[in-house]
Amino acid sequence: MKNYIKLSIMALSLAGLSSCDMDAPSISSLDESSVFATYSLAEAEIMSIHVSFGETNSYRGRFLPYYGINSDVEWIITPTYSDRLTDKYALANYATQPGNGQMNTDNNAYAKFYEGIERANLAIKGLREFGDVENRPEMAQLLGEALTLRAVIYNDLIKAWGDVPARFEPNNAENLYKPRTNRDSIYKVLLADLKEAEDYCYWPNENAITRNTERVSKSFVKGLRARLALYAGGYGLRGDGYRRSKDPELAPDKMYQIAKEECLDIINSGRNTLGSFEENFTKLCTDDITAGGESLWEIPFSEGRGRVLYTWGVRHQIEDQYTYQPRGGVNGPLPTLFYDYDVDDSRRNITCVPYRWGAKDDGEATAVNHNGQNYNVYQVPQVMSNPTAMYFGKLRYEWMDRFVTSTNDDGINWQYMRLADVYLMAAEAINEIDGPSAAWPYMKPILDRALPAAKVSALQAKYTANKTAFFNGIVDQRAFEFAGEVLRKPDLVRWGIIDEKMAEAKQKLTRLANREGEYADLPEKVYVKLYAKDDIIPSDAELFDTPKEGETLIIYGLNHGDTDDQGKNMKDDGFESKGWFLSNGEPRITDDIINGLYVQQPSMNCLWPIWTYFIGVSNGLLNNDGIYGQLSD
Repeated sequence: MKNYIKLSIMALSLAGLSSCDMDAPSISSLDESSVFATYSLAEAEIMSIHVSFGETNSYRGRFLPYYGINSDVEWIITPTYSDRLTDKYALANYATQPGNGQMNTDNNAYAKFYEGIERANLAIKGLREFGDVENRPEMAQLLGEALTLRAVIYNDLIKAWGDVPARFEPNNAENLYKPRTNRDSIYKVLLADLKEAEDYCYWPNENAITRNTERVSKSFVKGLRARLALYAGGYGLRGDGYRRSKDPELAPDKMYQIAKEECLDIINSGRNTLGSFEENFTKLCTDDITAGGESLWEIPFSEGRGRVLYTWGVRHQIEDQYTYQPRGGVNGPLPTLFYDYDVDDSRRNITCVPYRWGAKDDGEATAVNHNGQNYNVYQVPQVMSNPTAMYFGKLRYEWMDRFVTSTNDDGINWQYMRLADVYLMAAEAINEIDGPSAAWPYMKPILDRALPAAKVSALQAKYTANKTAFFNGIVDQRAFEFAGEVLRKPDLVRWGIIDEKMAEAKQKLTRLANREGEYADLPEKVYVKLYAKDDIIPSDAELFDTPKEGETLIIYGLNHGDTDDQGKNMKDDGFESKGWFLSNGEPRITDDIINGLYVQQPSMNCLWPIWTYFIGVSNGLLNNDGIYGQLSD
């Protein structure tokens, strides 16, 4: 059973102060000494920080759907240059303007992040003063959680907005208005905070508090500290250009050392273990929050909150036998990603899905009663989509085991970090410090579960040739491993290669549209049939789901080397041809779509501007100088 978020008594009783960058609670009229000396009340204050994650326009409906799209492996389905001014697409196309209609409100993610920070600040102050954390380990755990959740929010503030106002004390009349703060100073505070939190937090399953992945454990604290170190030591867009930090305390070698030590501590502790790639996501979709597996920490959404499947799941066109909610498929993989996977890579067919679930005309309605309410549910099959509308399959309504009760929300948690990330961060850091041979053992477990042994050995020879080859392997494998998990864009930014990789993505899309270069051996069409009981599935056909009679598609024509001649020969076995790369004789992947992936130089436009509303109420202290470009006609 999930830990559904409780609104805190104290947070709900606080009066609001209006500041330049948040609607912040004031100092409470409650007795802080009573609240933060009592475990149950102090715990409720920690839960109130989670509330800010689930607010309508916070992580739930604005940050998670839009930050990190577009990258060289992910996009909003489907961006176009002609729609570059549309608010939704403009959040992703590296030309975001301060007046964006999706964001320029007083209650969007920027405001809610600072609301969460204020709640964390109040909890940190109260626990330090009244929690007796030196003698009460359970109160120390709460302090560690507050420090860590504050670091989570600052991490995402910096990723999205760059240098932001630093608030590490509760709001008062003297500190309402603040200018942007150099992110270097924020990073140093967060790295120190997380080092302190490590001493307070329990390992997964070491205590009843850390038996589920919705609570902060020592594994997550250390993993987050490693991630922040890599960001702090990497490239970023600043007021004077796109560069690394000049602060010697944040030098790359020092940050890699932190990442190495923290990741090795997690791995060597044995407190978390890798399962199969698919298992990680099926557990997520079935609300399995048992600690100790691959998931290190998840943003907890209650059943009626969170647009995770809505945004990142396979598209369902109608209330069908799996969803009761016609949603999914807002974001998806670039079609080039599917074809860039090795055909034997088990991650491919889980990550990239070429079908949607059908509409009313594809099935018949059945009456379903849930909690006294009647629903018309349509029994529909999978239907082929097209290359410009492939979907992420890591998160699927059809893997859920409960009813979807909301129109737009599905209640699936957002997995913020998993153990595979720790292994690949360790491999990256160790390569930089000790070289590729020392780093290989930390990449190998990720590849072992994805590829046959012979292909893993071939990649070992390729990647361990030298430090550069191994880094390039990290770049590739993090794409294959984490596509659809909003890690790619910040990775490209911190590595300093976002311009190169985004330009390459456009070039590859052009080659795929014309089936040229590495894509020249693909057939024009695909050949499909619905699975029927006792069907013999051809060895070169693809299944993206457990075979279900009358629902599941058998697909031929998606692999390099497949041919239209072979597909036509499958007609006698019930296969039908479907247009794939062409529509009415023209490429489906048009120049308009390709040019919509980004419209300004990515490195110089990789941040969102602070929205006009917040600049207007900043008492003249906030601006967007140097961090975004004007959109050209």
